[in-house]
Amino acid sequence: MDARSLALVRADFRGVSETPGGPERLISAFYGHLFAQNPALRELFPPAMDMMPKRLVTALQYVLDNLEDFERAQRFLEQLARDHRKYGVEADHYDMAGRALLAALRTFHGNRWTRELHEGWSDITILVSASMAIGANEDKSQPFWGATVVGHRRVLDDLAIVRLQADGPIPFKAGQYVPIQVPQRPNMWRYLSPAIPANPYGEIEFHVRRISGGWVSPAIVNDTKVGDRWKIAGPLGGLHIDRESGRDVLLIGSGTGIAPLRAQLIEMSQRGINPRVHFFTGGRFPGDLYDVDNMWQLSQSNPWLTVVPVCEERDDPWWYPQAPASPSTGMYRRLVGNLGAVVTSFGAWSDRQIQIAGSPRMIADTRRALIRAGTPSEIIAADPVG
Repeated sequence: MDARSLALVRADFRGVSETPGGPERLISAFYGHLFAQNPALRELFPPAMDMMPKRLVTALQYVLDNLEDFERAQRFLEQLARDHRKYGVEADHYDMAGRALLAALRTFHGNRWTRELHEGWSDITILVSASMAIGANEDKSQPFWGATVVGHRRVLDDLAIVRLQADGPIPFKAGQYVPIQVPQRPNMWRYLSPAIPANPYGEIEFHVRRISGGWVSPAIVNDTKVGDRWKIAGPLGGLHIDRESGRDVLLIGSGTGIAPLRAQLIEMSQRGINPRVHFFTGGRFPGDLYDVDNMWQLSQSNPWLTVVPVCEERDDPWWYPQAPASPSTGMYRRLVGNLGAVVTSFGAWSDRQIQIAGSPRMIADTRRALIRAGTPSEIIAADPVG
């Protein structure tokens, strides 16, 4: 695409995403056109599709943001197509999806649809559908694995650590995330990051926080039992540490978002030589730092690792559920303040590889804080979906 056409499409999509109810209207029109072409496709998706607008808009935004780096955008789209195999979506379906997306955009705009918009969006939909068809065709591995819950521990009232034994080794890399489906919510897939690296025995661990109003996380925290059978689909995401770059590492995580960072640190501890790592782990209250003792103990036997706990509030409120005291409590110092502000108070970290993991808002706020401090945006990594 030429620069003018790309700028037009980006500005148009920004208008769609910032219009109240815009993403929902666009995605509703997309699925309407898609299922009109082939009604049988509706059976491949869950009855409740409340998460679809957010995910599709996030994915489109990521593609538009990275078109100058086409290989990055293409890798993301191919990976997304491999993920959709868990629904039963096949390569031939993506041509229909591309046509449905273009028709949905035309429906959304009505009489404001112009020839320039049609040409620009045609290029984008062709790129998206072709890249996803390639990804679907190239992956011949199984679309998902079965796994049995072997441990479920409530660390906090709203947070559980779940351990599973998969039927076979799952080929994820530390830092990636995987789609999961639980028996309490059939046909509803959600993304979780393993908190430990992959191993040949199929052992896997997830840290899950209950989201108010959510469908799946309350079922995992409240209702999961040992013996439950989960489905775990193929891995996604690109967070990783480049050991060949010669650059040290900055990791920033909050809440259960620390899981992909934690998995990478555990994997690094199994090697002899590593770059220097500063790991800032944050939460609103001290009790939110549910895994900080484990990470601090990991740092004691790995001198390349520095763990920095950060809380927005100095103390837990009176109503906060108290975790059992740890022998290492008091042996490290917590910093108090906004996570992004605390990290950038040490400088721009422009000589590092940087990863951020947490809620979308936390990632966006911390990324902005780093860029304001002078951090080059291209060295900051965060997964767009998950």
